[in-house]
Amino acid sequence: MPTNGIHQVLKIQFGLINCQNRYLTAESFGYKVNASAPSLKRKQIWTLEQDEADSSVVFLRSHLGRYLAADKDGKVSCEAEKPGRDGRFAIVTQSDGRWALQSQPYKRFFGGSEDRLSCFAQAVTEAELWTVHLAIHPQANLLSISRRRYAHLSALEDEISTDSNIPWGVDALITLTFQNQRYCLRACDNRYLQNDGALVPEPGPRTGYTLEFKAGKLAFKDCNGKYLAPMGPTGTLRAGRSSKPGKDELFDLEESHPQVVFLASNGRYVSIRQEPVSDSGCLARPPSAANSMFDIEWRGRRVALKASNGKYICAKKNGQLAAVSDSVGEDEEFVLKLINRPILVLRGDHGFVCCHRGSNLLDANRATYDVFQLLFSDGAYHIRGLGSKFWYVASSGAICSDGEMAEDFFFEFRERGRVAVRGKNGKYLRGDPAGTLRADADSLPRATLWEY
Repeated sequence: MPTNGIHQVLKIQFGLINCQNRYLTAESFGYKVNASAPSLKRKQIWTLEQDEADSSVVFLRSHLGRYLAADKDGKVSCEAEKPGRDGRFAIVTQSDGRWALQSQPYKRFFGGSEDRLSCFAQAVTEAELWTVHLAIHPQANLLSISRRRYAHLSALEDEISTDSNIPWGVDALITLTFQNQRYCLRACDNRYLQNDGALVPEPGPRTGYTLEFKAGKLAFKDCNGKYLAPMGPTGTLRAGRSSKPGKDELFDLEESHPQVVFLASNGRYVSIRQEPVSDSGCLARPPSAANSMFDIEWRGRRVALKASNGKYICAKKNGQLAAVSDSVGEDEEFVLKLINRPILVLRGDHGFVCCHRGSNLLDANRATYDVFQLLFSDGAYHIRGLGSKFWYVASSGAICSDGEMAEDFFFEFRERGRVAVRGKNGKYLRGDPAGTLRADADSLPRATLWEY
């Protein structure tokens, strides 16, 4: 249950696409707004904030921390540092899932193209309609608001159930895929959720959903105008009868934290045993925060763990772990295996990793993303893409995606929610100025850290 601060609801960030397939953009110079950009990057990302007193009112905050506003004459600006009266909008969701943004104080609609944006239309036309493109990383955990349970691939692998107390294990991973202006929900085995609750191998009209926001929560509307909801004793996820989202149809997207296992040199997995408890049923001696922290040293296929006392963790012959070693040998090395990312989506500061059209290279600055398979191999990983071809590092340092043979990549979890990936040449992956994915970084600047 999300009560201990570990489970964090993702901020609702998105791009807005007009009828000419251009994104609403907040320019850094002069706080001007336009709808000219062909792709979703930093300037095109907006954060939704809801009014605390009136949940039907929203504010749109730009990447600069300024708020979109419209005055009584329909003039649009994005300079306000705090939400004000002119920044109050109502979202009017259309039958196809697109949004119309209505000024709450003046009842006019916001729209236009390029730098000709205004909020003066009395009725909604194509020019006032916006498609929502989520800007969050698409792999997350899905929490039912009504049941307070998480969605996961069922043990029989025939449905997505909503009956898990915690989002533990690979089965709780949900991947959102943006296709044809709608979102698909993919289970951890790559199958798509159909509106009747079935899991199917390929997307189609019945696997596409439009997103609606209500009181800061998400609802998924299918092609028939009905909403996904948990049904029955196991909370089978499928479209119900409701044509309006109520509590049963609302969900939170939460960050999917990496989950790993450690394998010691004796071939056994690291595990925990119950803490000693007092007569009152409370923990006898809860560990201090300092004593619970460890440094990870990345050693190719293995890792070493250094405790707060400056000693390395050692696996003794009887299986006990102790922080007693001054140096790293075989008993101080562990295999670290990521268990809840069988499919991989990478996003850097400039966009997602995606196959380059017409070549075997990979782009690292795209608004859309490709989904790759992640295969574990004795402390390393193989990355497989389209046509079951593998990633590899070319002699130029470029990452190519058409390999016949698997090649080792090494994952280093350097920051919360971000990973550094090292190629067989010992270099870290980054996006170069042209947007091409390359393995040519010796150190770990921001460009080498990827959301995953």
